Amino acid sequence: MEQLINAINGIIWSNALIILCLGTGIYFSVLTRFLQLRYVGQMVKLLFGGKSSQKGVSSFQAFSLAVAGRVGTGNIAGVATAIAMGGPGAIFWMWIVAFLGSASAFVEAVLAQIYKEVKDGQYRGGPAFYIDKGLGIKWYATLFAVVTAVSSAAFFPGVQSNTIASSMENAFNIPAIYTGVAVTILVALIIFGGVKRISKTAEIIVPFMAFAYILMAVVIILININEVPEVFGLIIRSAFDLEPAFAGIFGMAISWGVKRGIYSNEAGLGTAPHAAAAAEASYPAKQGLIQAFSVYIDTLFVCTATGLMILFTDQYNVVNPEGGFLVENMAGVPAGTGYTQNAVSIHFPSLGPGFIAISLFLFALTTIVAYYYIAETNLSFLVKESTMGWKLTVMRLLLLGAVFYGSIKTAEAAWALGDMGVGLVAWLNIIAIILLRKPALLALKDYQTQLKAGVDPVFDPERLGIKGSVEWTTVEKEKNVV
Repeated sequence: MEQLINAINGIIWSNALIILCLGTGIYFSVLTRFLQLRYVGQMVKLLFGGKSSQKGVSSFQAFSLAVAGRVGTGNIAGVATAIAMGGPGAIFWMWIVAFLGSASAFVEAVLAQIYKEVKDGQYRGGPAFYIDKGLGIKWYATLFAVVTAVSSAAFFPGVQSNTIASSMENAFNIPAIYTGVAVTILVALIIFGGVKRISKTAEIIVPFMAFAYILMAVVIILININEVPEVFGLIIRSAFDLEPAFAGIFGMAISWGVKRGIYSNEAGLGTAPHAAAAAEASYPAKQGLIQAFSVYIDTLFVCTATGLMILFTDQYNVVNPEGGFLVENMAGVPAGTGYTQNAVSIHFPSLGPGFIAISLFLFALTTIVAYYYIAETNLSFLVKESTMGWKLTVMRLLLLGAVFYGSIKTAEAAWALGDMGVGLVAWLNIIAIILLRKPALLALKDYQTQLKAGVDPVFDPERLGIKGSVEWTTVEKEKNVV
């Protein structure tokens, strides 16, 4: 089975997907005139400006839910794996895919807001919704919803729970089965509470976990401040095949940097739009800017922090594609959380493994919860509200089973399933947002025009010629909270 999954991944994650991801990011960056640079100040301002309503969560809650999905195992184990397979240069390509991908994240979030619906008294939306309403291709929307619901419930959670279990075993010698039971119970308590509890949990945990982890990284960076120029130089040289120690793996650096970058920040992947659609916003572009900023938080801050800690302390191996290792500083230690735990332990021997294990626990727990919300949203697209009851229960049990099973299976199997799900969803969503770019770009242009006129932008899809945006009627606009 594992060989079959790896063969499928070889097809899904061919160079075609790498080119498509980077190319789409470049395309939208140019079309939006690099809004990810021009509107950074406004991104931060908007982040704290919105309020929740009976139908939607606040801008900050939606941001936290999206960051909960983005910031997870990929930021700790994923960065370590990228370095192990692609060398230090993989970090540079993670930066590139984040910078370019933030434009893609803007577009998909705007589309999610434009085409959101009210189901079961709350906002629902995402790629399946905008494919259906915007493109009018029902079978394509259904395919996306099925693939994403299955991937989010069955494939994605195992990576997170597996990493939690392995880090807890490394740090506290807790058997994986006990960790699996505990995490499964915690996830159950949260997901059976509905979207409001999910967003509230993310709102509380996400800022705390990100701040604590980045603070630890900053302390280690300050301790090694004299080495910062050399480490950044190593990353840049390795990214362009200019570092002798990593010569010959240029393609691997790009491939693994993009692959793990996408897995980590999810820009253009099609998962974050589900959180974006749940927000109460006065203009779709506002939520788009907030979601674009969440990509920066994930990769430019958290992933970079992990990469620097590992490289400062030389706690990594780099695999030689032809066999053996190009660099082997940690004999017998598999790529993953062990790199980061050892890196922190160099400076804080009694704190390192436990701190990383707890950080991973919080990161991965909120990510699993975000995956559940994505699966639930796509299920709501596929079935009628009146029939959601037992089907929702089955999906919850499937996810909980995946969480427990993921904690006791091998890391290789967990990542293989996760990569397969990520790749399939990415293919489907990126093609959709390219085809559906016009409404998002019209909304951006109108938003910029109204800002220049000195007014708080008001979205009117009829005036812009955008069809299918049923929740942005005059009545709805009057209810929206700025």
